[in-house]
Amino acid sequence: MDLRLTEEQKMIQKMARDFAEKHVAPIAAEMDEKGQVPFENIRRMAELGFLGLTTPEEYGGVGADTVSYVIALEEISKACAATAVVMAVQNSLVNYGLQKFGTEDQKQRYLTRLAAGEIIGAFALTEPGAGSDAAAQRTVAIRDGDDYVITGTKHFITNGGFADVIILFAMTDKEKGTRGITAFIVEKGSPGFSVGKEEHKMGIRASNTCELIFQECRVPAANRLGNEGEGFKIAMTVLDAGRIGIGAQACGIAQAALDASIAYAKTREQFGRPIAEFQAIQWMLADMATQIEAARLLTYSAALKKDAGERFSKEASMCKLFASEMVVWVTNRAIQIHGGYGYMKEYPVERYYRDAKITEIYEGTSEVQRMVIASNLLR
Repeated sequence: MDLRLTEEQKMIQKMARDFAEKHVAPIAAEMDEKGQVPFENIRRMAELGFLGLTTPEEYGGVGADTVSYVIALEEISKACAATAVVMAVQNSLVNYGLQKFGTEDQKQRYLTRLAAGEIIGAFALTEPGAGSDAAAQRTVAIRDGDDYVITGTKHFITNGGFADVIILFAMTDKEKGTRGITAFIVEKGSPGFSVGKEEHKMGIRASNTCELIFQECRVPAANRLGNEGEGFKIAMTVLDAGRIGIGAQACGIAQAALDASIAYAKTREQFGRPIAEFQAIQWMLADMATQIEAARLLTYSAALKKDAGERFSKEASMCKLFASEMVVWVTNRAIQIHGGYGYMKEYPVERYYRDAKITEIYEGTSEVQRMVIASNLLR
């Protein structure tokens, strides 16, 4: 396996790094403190092609490979994980789902505008009583002539408050369990669709997370994604791609924490010398760097499998599991290196630590990833 970056990948990495350093990093702490979505930077990401990075050129995207995507996502995550998650949802959960399962008409109506960043998407699977157990969802879709009438509530939906298009999952046949779930494309402004409460979160505070309410919401049958009963398959396929993105996000947060820790250790003095000279600090830094590199390689491996057209479910879960647990450990160590200052908002490692935790939860908890990995090993 050749892990050397191509010239195109290096160019995308540099473009993402320059954008992150110039526009994202300078306002990241302020956006986090205010819980404010950086819409101007989302617009800039659209202009740079980052919101349609892996979408084929024929549908308005850049047509880059998944390795390029994870490299770019890591660079933006280093500066602000909340900004990066908008890019991740757009590329992995929404665009990829439409690219893989949409009709030609749906691709022309939605995918082209999503890839160009003209509209923003969201992915609505989770419900108050259905997180890891998708079959427990209560949102229902009943066929009525040329429409489906959808009723239910989704929550913890990233981008939900300002998304123009929602990939929504609902039960069309409760008796069939997961085989009775169907996917739909719901537009903002559809009658019966409204945005509920916005969540106030521990981390990635500069991203929008809210509930979506559907009260006899009419959706044209032409907006069904795939066939009836294929929703669960669509969701799991799309989440596999999304988990690679979360692996990259975790690597970015962790790398930022390591960089900050190295810089701090070189300048902070105790007992008459920089703390970087103490073996205890050196060993923490060494372990942090090793864990990050291992997670990065797992993420690249999953990306390469996806690009090769091979099954990558196990690899996606492995990289997501390892990288998410790694970043929580690394950011914890970063705070320890900073001591009391690490606990203060004056230093960025406090934010990195809060942002890290969600990577163990969304797009499938660590426990779910272990289930997926085990099922692939035992089949």
